[in-house]
Amino acid sequence: MKNYLVSYIFSNIADMLEIKGENFFKIRAYRKAARAISNLPEDVEALVETSSLAGIEGIGKALEEKIKEIVNTGTCEYYERLKEEVPAALVEMLKVPGLGAKKIRTIYERLNITTIEELEQAAKQHRLRGLPGIGVKTEQGILKGIAMLKGTMGKMLLPTAIFLAEEIISMLKSHPAVEKVEVAGDLRRRQDLIEELEIVVSSKVPEEAIAGLLSYPRIKEVRERNNDTLKVLLDLGIEANFHVVEPETFWPSVHFLTGNEEHRKKLQEIARGKGYDLRRDCIVQKENGEILYPESEEKIYEMLGMPYIIPELREDRGEIEAGMAGRLPRSIEIGDIKGDLHVHSNWSDGMNTIEEIALRARDRGYEYIAITDHSKSLKIARGLDEERLFEQIELIKKLNEKIEGIRILCGIEVDILSNDLLDFDDDVLERLDIVIASIHSGFNQDREKLTRRVLNAIYNPYVNVIAHPTGRILTKREPYDIDIDAVLEAAAETNTVLEINSTPDRLDLNDRLARKAKEKGVKIVINTDAHELEGLNDMKYGVWVARRAWLEKEDVINTRALPHLMEMLRQKRK
Repeated sequence: MKNYLVSYIFSNIADMLEIKGENFFKIRAYRKAARAISNLPEDVEALVETSSLAGIEGIGKALEEKIKEIVNTGTCEYYERLKEEVPAALVEMLKVPGLGAKKIRTIYERLNITTIEELEQAAKQHRLRGLPGIGVKTEQGILKGIAMLKGTMGKMLLPTAIFLAEEIISMLKSHPAVEKVEVAGDLRRRQDLIEELEIVVSSKVPEEAIAGLLSYPRIKEVRERNNDTLKVLLDLGIEANFHVVEPETFWPSVHFLTGNEEHRKKLQEIARGKGYDLRRDCIVQKENGEILYPESEEKIYEMLGMPYIIPELREDRGEIEAGMAGRLPRSIEIGDIKGDLHVHSNWSDGMNTIEEIALRARDRGYEYIAITDHSKSLKIARGLDEERLFEQIELIKKLNEKIEGIRILCGIEVDILSNDLLDFDDDVLERLDIVIASIHSGFNQDREKLTRRVLNAIYNPYVNVIAHPTGRILTKREPYDIDIDAVLEAAAETNTVLEINSTPDRLDLNDRLARKAKEKGVKIVINTDAHELEGLNDMKYGVWVARRAWLEKEDVINTRALPHLMEMLRQKRK
């Protein structure tokens, strides 16, 4: 599949156009196309062959031709031309959290800085302050952003890691020397950032399996190779470790390589207490030396006297003690979700009509879907003013009469403004089924100010949900400097729901904070924040966060049937 390649090139084109200062709408077209292609369930090569690209929202004739060119040649002339005009190091600078294209262009033109290392040195020497649009605070923010970038270098967002793993597994399953393949490590535990891929392969002829692995075209460098292990660096900058094992040792090996080290050590202690030696590839009965090869992970936990612990929980956060005491959570499943309560339509910055969204939600088996477009202050996202919002409400009423099998809820993602107010007055908000409040500006305000803004929204009787509560964007922006404990206390007091935003570079709340919210009695909603139809598929990422957070069905409001959900949303207004 070349979906990722097309998406990658289009994203880079958008970055380079932004650095050049090109037209905003042209830049947005490439970003939307990149997102649409990356979310396609079909192989883009197949769509090229059947001339079906025109059916993808946001793909016009010009973009269609570029996609064909990339699929056929691996690149496109326009992309190559832009690379000659814009130094690659400037695009790399866009990875620095808080450093936008306009500032990069200024720094390049005024100081001829072309690398992140040069940028860091200039910031430390205070040579950036005084440039147009850059003061002391921005300079300090750039240094902080570089430090954050260094901390996430070599790590990959979960969806990209899954894409690579699935590509590798698909290739290996067709190899005659391979019997079984399974991912392990951080990826199997569904961490938000993946440092390396761990893949277990069972084979009776490991040398042939390793020879097959070496044919994987993404391998950039072989770092270690022996009879049963292959460690490589892939072209996307992440390491992959392949463990080739005998078929009978497959599940013990997968289990050993899945849990983190602390989880593994505690299990080994329990095993010793029961007369076993829990090894990397087997279990040894110490009394008679018998070697046991459990046929599943469930069997391993059963031998240790505890129920199965799902991979997402194997982090040594109390799961072993809970398992021994019979107190493991009944983890939420993707099938428990009955609707998505944070979705954007083409009334603001989404790509699809409300009717298209509703029909796709119905196809997913949802009972309800909430349209929560941006409010008026977010002009870059074509935020709705009062007049357009009321028009949308009327349209939704008509669509609910027309479309069977799904209920469309009227909502808004109302901005929490920098002056502590909400973007709409209460007499507007009270007309909606659901109100989501979020911060989109003033990220660098001090802790007291940011916390007060969120608390004011929480205490508003019409605000049901605080969206992406900490504001983080993985690898790009740190969470706000906010008193999260005060936010959790206020949310618990007012029955305000906090969101796990399933957008893969947000996953906000994260697993630790979502678990803390549960412990304080705060309800959670898992939403996609989708801006196109395929974005509705991101729900699984939020569910994985919830599973890592020990959440159960009862902790999440959008597992409720529609009547119960509506009652919960109305409770705060009473």
